[in-house]
Amino acid sequence: MTCDVVSRGQCDAGCDGESIGNCPFSQRLFMILWLKGVVFNVTTVDLKRKPADLHNLAPGTHPPFLTFNGEVKTDINKIEEFLEEALAPPKYPKLAARHRESNTAGIDIFAKFSAYIKNTRPDANRGLENNLTKALWKLDEYLNSPLPDEIDADSMEEEKNSIRKFLDGNELTLADCNLLPKLHIVKVVAKKYRNFDIPSDMKAVWRYLNSAYTRDEFTNTCAADKEIELAYQDVAKRLTK
Repeated sequence: MTCDVVSRGQCDAGCDGESIGNCPFSQRLFMILWLKGVVFNVTTVDLKRKPADLHNLAPGTHPPFLTFNGEVKTDINKIEEFLEEALAPPKYPKLAARHRESNTAGIDIFAKFSAYIKNTRPDANRGLENNLTKALWKLDEYLNSPLPDEIDADSMEEEKNSIRKFLDGNELTLADCNLLPKLHIVKVVAKKYRNFDIPSDMKAVWRYLNSAYTRDEFTNTCAADKEIELAYQDVAKRLTK
């Protein structure tokens, strides 16, 4: 099976308009296809110089799109559902998380980050930063909490923190394909434009990120940090009186 993916290319001044730009939704699809072992072709689109045939392909919408057997799919969640159903065992691995809670872990981080990075009021900055930090702590707590299959019901020892690499275990799932691209953006952009670092004592969050950085499925589908910074150049607002 071969899929064609239309993705956002680099679109800031001075960029080549061809390389994969910052788009966590595109990376989510790339990771899923890579993990499924599917051959896929990527066509990048510079949104400032959109080709005319793109309007005919999916009018009124923005990339990413996926085409399969001549049919265009544009909704990211429906694309994920389609890929999981169409690329099923035994030929393709199942990627759905086993634990429902893994799908919602860290779900509010990106929204808290967006409010924080777009804020222009110095008096609101601390509160918005605290909101982001709390959301990150919730993720840290989830990653530290043992999953049911990590708990030995017969053991008399005190329950220990989880040491798993990813949200749902030691392998990447659909939940990670959704969260990791966004979490990486938070790390890069918050540092660049707010000098905010994910606290070092969030050991589980850092274990999670560092585990992702060892996987080709993540690193080879991720935009360069410079591209992510450029993408947020106009989004990140300066704090003004």
